Amino acid sequence: MDVCKTYENASKCSVNTKHMECFMVLSTQAQKISIATLSGLFGTLCIFENSLVLYLIFSSPGTRRKPSYIFISSLALADLLASIIFVSSFVNFHVFNGTDSSKEMFLLKLGGVNTSFSASLSSLLLTALDRYISISRPSEYKLLVTRKRAWAALVVLWVMCVTTASLPLLGWNCCTLNSTCSELFPFVDDNYLSSWICLVMVLLGCIIYAYAHVLWRAHQHVAYMGKHQVQMGKQNTRMRMDVMLAKTLVMVLTVLVLCWSPVLILMIYSIFAKLNSHQRKVFAFCSILCLLNSMVNPIIYALRSKELYSSLRVVFSRFRRQLRASDDSPEAESAHKSSMIET
Repeated sequence: MDVCKTYENASKCSVNTKHMECFMVLSTQAQKISIATLSGLFGTLCIFENSLVLYLIFSSPGTRRKPSYIFISSLALADLLASIIFVSSFVNFHVFNGTDSSKEMFLLKLGGVNTSFSASLSSLLLTALDRYISISRPSEYKLLVTRKRAWAALVVLWVMCVTTASLPLLGWNCCTLNSTCSELFPFVDDNYLSSWICLVMVLLGCIIYAYAHVLWRAHQHVAYMGKHQVQMGKQNTRMRMDVMLAKTLVMVLTVLVLCWSPVLILMIYSIFAKLNSHQRKVFAFCSILCLLNSMVNPIIYALRSKELYSSLRVVFSRFRRQLRASDDSPEAESAHKSSMIET
């Protein structure tokens, strides 16, 4: 089929092969192997990286008390959940052609994917606002961004994400409303998809605005210090920090736009026009880019941090000492001696 057929309510709202097959767009074994490989690779790295970030943050009293690291931990948790829920659901549906026992179970899984990716973007927004305030009002930063307010913002964030993602399960779906269904997601109402796209676009717009402002302020500072050659050592250090910040922010915005733009463009296009089978396949592969974004986030936001990098070096040093200790144990020495005797 080139285009998903418009089913009557009795058909479009039932979980059967005839209804679901038009959403299972991977037609060849090569496509399924490619999707499974990419999902498995990105998902595994994503789980490892974000688990490591959470461990480094909460194992150090100094980092887990800072609001900026509280936001980064929320980002890591959202990306960790996204990798687990997305990969398991996506691979099961597109590679193994698995269908759930009920519409509610499918919408529950879709809601989990929706919640995790929405929370990831919302956490990025809080991180962007944190850096926006730190550079716009540095003298008032500690008064404005407290630990208590950071946790309160995260509670509001996650409640909003869970509530928004649960709306199709609670009744805002094309089966309950007898409305037009999305061509990309089974049982999802087109109006709900439009609203979710608008929410994501607002989040992305706010993130881009906040980081663009930070980038502009960093550029201003570099230009100012280039004109006023006083206290060269201190200024050069500050200039290097601003240049590093600018490079990081350019990387952040580039990765964010590249990973989310293809999916959003195809979603918007699907609302106004019919998608053919090739376009739906492209959407399936572009969805992997959102997972790639979750894999890159800990590298950009966390592991580039000097504090977390130092904690990471401590962890690896401890691990190496444990390996040496196990190699120097009496059992290891006796095994080494016996192997020498045999040779």
